Amino acid sequence: MTGTRLVLKVGSSLLVAPDGSLRRDWLASLVADIAAERAAGTDVCVVSSGAIALGARRLGLPRGGRASLEDAQAAAATGQVLLAALWAELLSQHGLTAAQMLVTLDDLEDRRRYLNASATLSRLFGLGVVPVVNENDSVATEEIRFGDNDRLAARVAQAAQAHEVLLLSDVAGLHDRDPNADPAARLIAEVETIDDRVLGFASGRTGSGMGSGGMASKLEAARIATAAGIPLAIAAGAGDHPLAAWRAGGPGTRFRARPGAAPRKTWLAGRLTVKGRIGIDAGACAALAAGNSLLARGATAVDGRFARGDPVDIVHGDRAVARGLSEYDAADAARILGLHRDEQAAVLGYAPRAALVHRDHLVLLR
Repeated sequence: MTGTRLVLKVGSSLLVAPDGSLRRDWLASLVADIAAERAAGTDVCVVSSGAIALGARRLGLPRGGRASLEDAQAAAATGQVLLAALWAELLSQHGLTAAQMLVTLDDLEDRRRYLNASATLSRLFGLGVVPVVNENDSVATEEIRFGDNDRLAARVAQAAQAHEVLLLSDVAGLHDRDPNADPAARLIAEVETIDDRVLGFASGRTGSGMGSGGMASKLEAARIATAAGIPLAIAAGAGDHPLAAWRAGGPGTRFRARPGAAPRKTWLAGRLTVKGRIGIDAGACAALAAGNSLLARGATAVDGRFARGDPVDIVHGDRAVARGLSEYDAADAARILGLHRDEQAAVLGYAPRAALVHRDHLVLLR
């Protein structure tokens, strides 16, 4: 069913042919689909890959512009101009205006900047504009980047308050085995819960070798979106009019949304970076599942350097079960591990806070 706000991700392997040339006719057919969505009353935000591939061809760089970080940044800076002009030209043929938004990881990890991005998207939709979003690869480094546009699309969907996310891909969706290696692999049409079994289906590779994502990144995108109450789908995108084909019942995988949490909590759950980790015992794990705060007596280990208010992962065994904003810095958190509240003041030298991580600033991950 068509929602009122769609985030549409377009991968590099769809927009750019293996030889580096632009698939212009294909893109024109997709833009026609977008125009039809807009005519039906759906706001559309495009998350478009392709800048590095286009820039590398223009600059004559080897390996599609990915031979080095410097090459990728130069290709991105050149390709973004070409990519934005292309989207603007094709959308204008349908009477639509394009707007370019380049974001970095920090723009959506920092709460204030995230809200600014959300406000910009809201205003663009109100003006009838089609935002075209991409990671600002010309300044991003390995340490401060999304690394793929699948997860970027899910985070943008949160900021845009979208009703659905569609990842157009060079594969038809999630399979029970790698379809490139096994032609008998079965397409999974619907996923209700992203559990360990579903995660095991991901090969972690791209089919084309051109993009930076893979099925693992698409599943992470699905986790981010569905945790925020936004359904996500992966669909075959190589043929003409791929969005219209998906709407008509074309092949793909749908991930059901979970009931949406409060906006601040969905932003927290969707973060891709944390400052540290707090290990917990089985009792604390059960308490969190029941909706309680994390108390110091249930914590077993502290890892990382974080200050009060920083995001931390809460870990049981080898799995992050929750994420929250710490009420203590790492040093004080380590000093009160395993202690009951009435024991903490003597160690800290001040009255302890109600919790190590309060439930109002904590979200379960799975």
